[in-house]
Amino acid sequence: MRLPARAIALLLMLGLAGCGAPAPKSRPAARSDNPNAGRYALEHDVAPHPDEVPDDIASIPDAVPRAEPRSRGGNSPVYSVFGKTYRVLSDARGFRERGIASWYGKKFHGNRTANGETYDMFRMTAAHKTLPLPSYVRVTRLDNGRSVVVRINDRGPFHKGRVIDLSYAAAAKLDMLGHGSTEVEVVAIDPLEPTSPAESWLQIAAYSDPINAVVMREELARHGHRDAQILIDDGEDQPVHRVVLGPFVDTRSAETARLRLQAAGFAATWMRQ
Repeated sequence: MRLPARAIALLLMLGLAGCGAPAPKSRPAARSDNPNAGRYALEHDVAPHPDEVPDDIASIPDAVPRAEPRSRGGNSPVYSVFGKTYRVLSDARGFRERGIASWYGKKFHGNRTANGETYDMFRMTAAHKTLPLPSYVRVTRLDNGRSVVVRINDRGPFHKGRVIDLSYAAAAKLDMLGHGSTEVEVVAIDPLEPTSPAESWLQIAAYSDPINAVVMREELARHGHRDAQILIDDGEDQPVHRVVLGPFVDTRSAETARLRLQAAGFAATWMRQ
């Protein structure tokens, strides 16, 4: 029997549709019996819609270190993810490492973290594989000297070579959203210590006139230093308005920032508060 031309065309269309590439398989889920299970970001995350992002995201305050008991969740001494075993540190004091930071955002927003809290991409938090939960760390981007303080409340990242997964807000403050991943230094903060190395700054200029300080800050922003701040000291005769970058946790990150300033024609000196 000879099929009508329209029937033959329909059969060809159905056959071609059936020859398409198969749908990609989803990545394997973490073991549900894992005592440290939170979320495992093994594929690219997505950013929130611009309408969802707070206008003042760059002004979201850093996490404030305070003494907290270890959480009941996420602190199993040993755990395994995708065939690799990790050992949770008994103490965060003295911890320091360098490596690649990534961030996670809308895909996990509202999900439960490893220690049982709810992940909020607009809070200053992060995930780490081995630090106790919770812990506080200063994360410094090595190529521009920017730094943030975050509270570790989740496990990850489990990509090879990555050392910390930052919240969307923390990544925004480090200006790394467009990069996806960035080299950083992670330094644990002991909430019981009265002083912190975070009180070191680079001073670019000092003025008695606040308008001049604002002009300098805007000039620095045009050269990519959008985190420049104005600190006001009460002098004997009149206030001094200092235009600064920082704080920095070590001389290497500060020197990197100083050289960038120098290349742009700005002089900078150390200042400690």
